[in-house]
Amino acid sequence: MKLILMGTNDFVVPIFDNLANQHDIIAVFTRAPKPVGRRHILTPSPVHQWAVSRGLDVHTTIRDFDNINEKPDMIVVISYGVILRDNVLNAAPCINIHPSSLPKYRGPSPIKTAILNGDTNMDVCLMQMTSELDAGGVYMRRNIEIGENDTNDTMEKHVSSVATQMLNEYLQKPEQYVAQPQIGDVIYTRKFIGSDEIINWDNTPRQIHNQIRALGCGRTKINGIDVKILETRIDNGELKILKIQPSGKKTMDWKSFTNGLHGGEIKYGA
Repeated sequence: MKLILMGTNDFVVPIFDNLANQHDIIAVFTRAPKPVGRRHILTPSPVHQWAVSRGLDVHTTIRDFDNINEKPDMIVVISYGVILRDNVLNAAPCINIHPSSLPKYRGPSPIKTAILNGDTNMDVCLMQMTSELDAGGVYMRRNIEIGENDTNDTMEKHVSSVATQMLNEYLQKPEQYVAQPQIGDVIYTRKFIGSDEIINWDNTPRQIHNQIRALGCGRTKINGIDVKILETRIDNGELKILKIQPSGKKTMDWKSFTNGLHGGEIKYGA
């Protein structure tokens, strides 16, 4: 089958790599390079780097779509981050992997939102793309568990594995699948920003744990030191800090950090 692939994030790469091993990839579309690090070096997306490594035709603007000469049998979109217009949606059947129990958690951050809210499971949906955000019919669902210590990173890896299996099944005989309408209340997610990482110590231990595993860290002060809390656990209802990174220093375990405080009361958020 002739495919056009559209995606950006690193968890998409194994899915696309599997498809490239079985199908003819006409072109890959991804987001334009972004400045990274203190030097703001323009860095291609993980999908961009993968496409180059495979010698595939890669495009960093959707405006190039009309210049693709070969007609695809299907367009596969996963975590692309670009609104698709009719010229794309009408060119070939467009399918999308969305990691949420649609219509719950439409939008840009379904996995993070599920973890932040303390959900214990979620669906991976293979869906039909339409002009309305994440509103198309669903061809296939797979339900997966979210463990109490799963993070956005671990769940993305799980989604990648499940999505690969789903696409393999679907693309063998797509005519056998009928898109089912989404039923239920629509809930939209949003992009998280740096301020979402700031810990409110009035929240429960579970809420703080969920925040850290969803967003990758929680920022706060401990005894006047700016820190990022990177890993936690809940033990008998209490928050246990496992890994922490003081400002300007390397990541360390909690015991090493507290040893450096030379005793005394530990003050959170101050």
